[in-house]
Amino acid sequence: MNHAMATPTGNAAAKITRLPFLPLASSAVAKPRNSSRANFYKEVLESARDKFTRAISFQSKDKDISLAKALHYVAAEDEAYLAYNREIDAFALQNERSDTSSPHDAQGFEAVENMPMDGKNMNEWLVEIDAIAKEVEAELVSRDIGCHLAEVLEAVNKVLFETRGFKRSHVVVDSKCLYLHSVLSSGSASAILLSVIYIEVCRRLNLTIVGSRVGDEFLIWPPTGNPEELFKVTSGRSLFGIVNGKCVDDPRSKASDINSSSLLGLEIATNRDIIGIALANLIRFYWKRASKTNYGLMLTSPLRSAHRSEEKFSKDNCSEMPLLRPQELRLAIMASERLLILQPHSWALRRDYGMMLYYNREYEAAVQELSICMAFAPEEESEVLEPFVEKLHLMRLEKSWKSSLGQKGRLTVT
Repeated sequence: MNHAMATPTGNAAAKITRLPFLPLASSAVAKPRNSSRANFYKEVLESARDKFTRAISFQSKDKDISLAKALHYVAAEDEAYLAYNREIDAFALQNERSDTSSPHDAQGFEAVENMPMDGKNMNEWLVEIDAIAKEVEAELVSRDIGCHLAEVLEAVNKVLFETRGFKRSHVVVDSKCLYLHSVLSSGSASAILLSVIYIEVCRRLNLTIVGSRVGDEFLIWPPTGNPEELFKVTSGRSLFGIVNGKCVDDPRSKASDINSSSLLGLEIATNRDIIGIALANLIRFYWKRASKTNYGLMLTSPLRSAHRSEEKFSKDNCSEMPLLRPQELRLAIMASERLLILQPHSWALRRDYGMMLYYNREYEAAVQELSICMAFAPEEESEVLEPFVEKLHLMRLEKSWKSSLGQKGRLTVT
């Protein structure tokens, strides 16, 4: 057991890296019993994960990845998970109350792309982005102007922020700001999803927009060989300000410090990076929701406790763990799984994923993920992980032992 828990090196590390990196998406749900609708949503959930994985495949060129499609698959999986839970609850209620009407059969749609989300399916939401681009084209025609960069961007801003009423939510308190279809429906968006819509609309207008993370903001701009033109002030605003809105005028924001020189030093985000930022936002949001009654609870808190020799880490800590909201915790875990598909060798992401599994009392999976993490983590981080993983391994064995005793029933003497 000690050998299994030791920090792997050499051949041992190679063996660990061949372990499956992620559990199947179906692990997010329990096995349904007799609900055909629940079975249906379980299939949709699995299909959404599979299609997301293919959409961001590393065999594809980054420029060929559709931000809108990938993020719609993210939303479809989470929507299917929530719908699955609602069906299980309805089925349980039906069994408890004989007078409750039976849930009607699932609507017949054959693919995840056809599952309704906020009244439209995925293909219809993609068409919605097409419609926004056509409104921009109509705005340009009505102005009777040429396709100069500044005029095109002003037209995009007019349609998005005046006609359509999109607005950036600096403090996200509603999950609707974190899913692309909800943003298209409500108009309220996180900075990254507002940027995604901007990028997707401009792409349909044959205008390239790039972006980079700056502090808490995600800034976008059209690439140009003369970055100074982005910062020339005309009509009270610079072109950079027109694209990024009020955040560049806010002295509290790091975006206000960006100029033509520092812009060249920013690392351009790839499409995979942008999807990763959106997923990281989901993880933070749902973890905060899950741990709402435990203000300030951090994923890594148990690691530090286990590492301190003067503080005993009990095998029975599983019964003393803080109470977390299970549905929000599972949504955070699902977002973490998808982010690990994008960044499979990030030890920090794998550590956080393993800790979420621990909080969800999935000890066997947590041991596996944290052991893999130890193969990639810096030595000082691995030393912090090792005692926790050893204790967690004991907790897993104890849980398995108690489970096997429960299945065998009462012992008899012959």
